Amino acid sequence: MKFTIKHEIRGRIRIHNCQKTMSADQADELQYYLITKDFVTSVKIYDRTNDIVIWYDANRSEILTALKEFYHGIITVPDNYQESQSRQLNQTYQEKLISKVLFHYGNKLLFPYPLRAGITVIKSVKYIYEGIHTLAQGKIEVPVLDGTAIGVSIIRRDINTASSIMFLLGIGEILEEWTHKKSVDDLAKSMSLNIDKVWKVEEDHEILVPSNEIDANDIVHIQMGNMIPFDGVVVDGEAMVNQASLTGESTPVRKIPDGYVYAGTVVEEGDLKVCVKEVNGSSKFDKIVTMIEESEKLKSSLESKAEHLADRLVPYTLAGTALTYLFTRNVTKALSVLMVDFSCALKLAMPISVLSAIKEANDHQIVVKGGKYLEAMAEAETIVFDKTGTLTKAEPTVLDIVSFNGMKCKELLRIAACLEEHFPHSMAKAVVQAAVDRNLVHEELHSEVEYIVAHGISSMIENKKVVIGSYHFVFEDEQCTIPEGKEELFENLPEECSHLYMAIEGKLAGVICIEDPLREEAKDVIKALKAAGIKKVVMMTGDSDRTAKVIAAKVGVDEYHAEVLPEDKAAFVEKEKAEGRKVIMIGDGINDSPALSASNVGIAISDGAQIAREIADVTIEGDHLHGLVTLKHISNHLMRRIHNNYRFIVGFNAGLIGAGVLGFIQPTTSAVLHNTSTLCIGLRSMKNLVSEEELQ
Repeated sequence: MKFTIKHEIRGRIRIHNCQKTMSADQADELQYYLITKDFVTSVKIYDRTNDIVIWYDANRSEILTALKEFYHGIITVPDNYQESQSRQLNQTYQEKLISKVLFHYGNKLLFPYPLRAGITVIKSVKYIYEGIHTLAQGKIEVPVLDGTAIGVSIIRRDINTASSIMFLLGIGEILEEWTHKKSVDDLAKSMSLNIDKVWKVEEDHEILVPSNEIDANDIVHIQMGNMIPFDGVVVDGEAMVNQASLTGESTPVRKIPDGYVYAGTVVEEGDLKVCVKEVNGSSKFDKIVTMIEESEKLKSSLESKAEHLADRLVPYTLAGTALTYLFTRNVTKALSVLMVDFSCALKLAMPISVLSAIKEANDHQIVVKGGKYLEAMAEAETIVFDKTGTLTKAEPTVLDIVSFNGMKCKELLRIAACLEEHFPHSMAKAVVQAAVDRNLVHEELHSEVEYIVAHGISSMIENKKVVIGSYHFVFEDEQCTIPEGKEELFENLPEECSHLYMAIEGKLAGVICIEDPLREEAKDVIKALKAAGIKKVVMMTGDSDRTAKVIAAKVGVDEYHAEVLPEDKAAFVEKEKAEGRKVIMIGDGINDSPALSASNVGIAISDGAQIAREIADVTIEGDHLHGLVTLKHISNHLMRRIHNNYRFIVGFNAGLIGAGVLGFIQPTTSAVLHNTSTLCIGLRSMKNLVSEEELQ
């Protein structure tokens, strides 16, 4: 690539690409090429001026060499990278704005009055027709106002006013569409798949490989609780798949061999082997965008109220116009009222405020699926925490293995890891990691593994039934017993640990003691949430009461519940809702899914099971809980902004109407001020809600 250096300082260089033009695709290619270099930290490309700004942390010669070696076609850009860029979108709408401005003022300069008048009349037909069509449907909404204002100006032969109104309406429509489209695309990008590794089937075994190494026609194994990473055809297995995120189906769909599965859906029950058909998932982004744009459930009640209120105000604006004319007999004053309506600002500011808040949350590694949940977050009084993997660290460790049947601890751990490696839970990950750390390898000696949600695992090894899981599952459901003479050993198991019980042929074989240390930030986060408006903090866990009591005292929750089942968590949430409280549920496992679904806001931790992330309304992508406090602040500030916007819109536009009626301003001025204020509110609504001080 030929280039010239325009400016540089240490760690930053600005260059000019010497090629005549640079398309959006070429800009994406260059950006992708540079950002894949280890020494490049950030890149910004100005494709209209062919300028590139590069931030780097290497020797100057390395970045210059990389630039000299670049040519178009040197690297293949992933489809999902190209479609996630907003460059093409910005170009499209910039061109629309420029064309609009040039056409409007070009008409005034180049065309004689009769021709300008003819063009204006032709353009007015669209707005007048929309107004008549709206009236014909029995509605008195914004198009009626616009059509009336333009129509009256045409009848009065006030061509300049009619032309100015249509120009301002056109500019407002372009900016509104641009802002909304960009916000939706940014949100869709944040909700797109981010699966690092998958199980690839190779002949008689499976290997864990990075997802970007999967090609079309490869076979991948997706186990219960995991997200399907690629579109494909089922070649083996049977499962119930949750497709709500893409299709809106409320119930899981049964998938059998020859059935088609979609990337982004989740295996709720069973497991599948899938032959991959689409690797890059070019359709996933579009599906998510469609879901965001079409799903009314994502709207907050305040957004809906604003839209309905905006439409309800139109008849009053028309009535005010009529009354002004009756009392003043002055068409100009009546038009001044007609040029101002509350609806445009209300309909623009509210959705943009919400979409901007969602984007801001995403900047803090918080994925929110709709404004409805931000509103509920702001109004929530009760927050329920799962313990394991949520209040405690996402990576618990095995502290000890206690044998009850004479087997060596290493052998007990080997069997446990063989069973647990198939399932996405923090406790299971701890067991598998402990086996890896001790260099314990195993073959798949067991038969088909059965996973009982929130209970444990059951399988057969050497024709012997092996179960592993909670106390409730092993001793109450499976009726296993403690070997004679081992009662004292059982009673003296360390209280500070979580316990994973394993039994063989109905007898307790071993207990894996898992240290599940608290997240350092847990206590401070709970304190901050209470300061932000949460009145009741609850911890719920399937662990023993003695373990739960210790944790609850350390983090400062208001109450705790131990040895609970998934249905118990969901029942508690429903009970709180029945008492008139809005409830936030935070969890990370398959067992938390019912409660996440039942809550007003279900929040999943990123390291948890994919089914939990799929069902959840919010996902915290960071490796700490401070995101909860940030989300609460964003939600509180969003509600405040919406109410402030509402008061400003009503007050300012009422002032414009008053000034028009009193004759202080002309109709064109009213239209200009009204549209300018609407755009300013829209731009202000896009600003960040939370200050740096609140984040510290």
